[in-house]
Amino acid sequence: MTLSRDAFRQFTADTWLLMAARFIRLFAYGALSVILVFYLIEIGLSETQTGLLLSLTLLGDTAISLVITTHADRLGRRRMLFAGALLMAGAGLVMASSTQFWLLLLAATIGVISPSGQEVGPFLPIEQAALTGLVSDRVRTEILAWYTMAGAIATALGALAGGLLAGAFQATAGPVTGYRAVVVLYAALAAVLAVLFSRLSRKAEVSATAGESARPRTFAGLTGIDQSRHVISKLSALFALDAFGGGFVAQSFAAYWFHLRFGIEPATLGPIFFWANIFAGLSALAASRLAARFGLIQTMVWTHLPSNVLLILVPLMPTLPLAVAVLWLRFSISQMDVPTRQSYVMAVVAPHERSAAAGITGVARTIGAAISPLFVGVLFARPALISVPFFVAGTLKIVYDLVLYRQFTSARGDVDPAASRSTTR
Repeated sequence: MTLSRDAFRQFTADTWLLMAARFIRLFAYGALSVILVFYLIEIGLSETQTGLLLSLTLLGDTAISLVITTHADRLGRRRMLFAGALLMAGAGLVMASSTQFWLLLLAATIGVISPSGQEVGPFLPIEQAALTGLVSDRVRTEILAWYTMAGAIATALGALAGGLLAGAFQATAGPVTGYRAVVVLYAALAAVLAVLFSRLSRKAEVSATAGESARPRTFAGLTGIDQSRHVISKLSALFALDAFGGGFVAQSFAAYWFHLRFGIEPATLGPIFFWANIFAGLSALAASRLAARFGLIQTMVWTHLPSNVLLILVPLMPTLPLAVAVLWLRFSISQMDVPTRQSYVMAVVAPHERSAAAGITGVARTIGAAISPLFVGVLFARPALISVPFFVAGTLKIVYDLVLYRQFTSARGDVDPAASRSTTR
C-alpha cells in the first residue's frame, strides 16, 4: 500500500518533522523495552520491585501527560512537546547512572520511560492533534495509519538494535554495561527529539479563534474538554480496560517471558520483536481502506478480536518456533485498530479540544497499563504462573472489543467519520 496522491500533497515540513519525531521516539522505546527488565534485575532489583517500578513509571507518565496535554492547546503544543523530550532525556540519564531503587523510582515516576515499546507520555496526543489540524478530514485516517506504521517500524528497528547493542557490549564488558549502553542511547535520542520539536512552525498550534473559544470557566477549564466530555468519558473507560489487559503482555514482559520459557537471550529476542513490530506496522496501513469501507468502529473491533484470541494461544505453543509464529501472526493484525481509534477520537471532538481529548484517552490507557505490571511481577516470581498474563490479557481485551462494539456501533457517524462529531456528542 502506498500513500495516496491526495495525502502526499498535504505533507508539509511540520508533517515530516512530526513523523520523524515519532520514528526516533519509538526507536528509543523499542530499544529500551527489550532490555529494560533484564537491566533492572541485573542491577539488583527483584521481579516484584521491577513490577512496582514499571507501574509507577506508567502512573508518573499519566500525571505528566494529563498536565501537559490538557494545557497544550492553550500554552503551546511545541512548548509542551519540548518539555516532554527533556523529561524523557532526564529519566534515561538517571536510569543509566544510578542503581539506587529510590532514585530509579523517582526518575521513572517523574520522567518518561516506556516499558512496553509503545507510546507513553504527552507526545502522541499532541502530535495527533497537530497532524489532524495540518491535513483534511478526507485523508486523516490515512495519515494516522502512516504515522502508526512509522512508529511500528521504528519500534521494530529499535528492538533489533537494542538486542544487538546489548549483546555486543556484553561480549566484552559484561551484561550490565551492555544494557546500560541502550539506556544511554535512549537518553541521547530524547535530546534529538527536543531539537526536532524546536523546529516546528506555528502551523502546528491550534488556531487563535479555536483557542479563544476553549477557555471556559468550569470543568473544561481544567480538562480542555467541554462539548465532547460524555463520549470521551465512555471511550476513556473502555480504552483503560483495553490497556489494562495489554499491560500484562507489555513488550518488556513478553521478552522476559520468552527468556524464562525458552531460555533465549536479548540478542535473539531483538530479531523476534523486530519482525513482530514490522508486521504490526504493515497491518496499520490496511486500516484506512478497511475503515473507508466498513467504518472506524467496525474496523477496530473485527480486526482486534482475532488478534486477542491469538494472544491467548501464544503460551500454549509447545516450542519456540510455534510460539514465535503465533506471536507474529497476532502482530500482523494487531495494529489495525490503532489509527482507526485515533481517527475516531479526532473526529468526535472540536479542533480546540483535540489535544485534550487525545491526552485524556491516552492517560486512561496509561492508567490501565500502569496497574498491570504489579500483578505481572508477582506472577513472574512464580514459575508455574508465568503464562497466566497472556490468558488474562487476551480475555480482558476481548471483553473490551465486545463492549466497544455494543456501545458505539449504533452511531452512524462510524461510517462517515467527518459526520461523527454531531452524532456522538
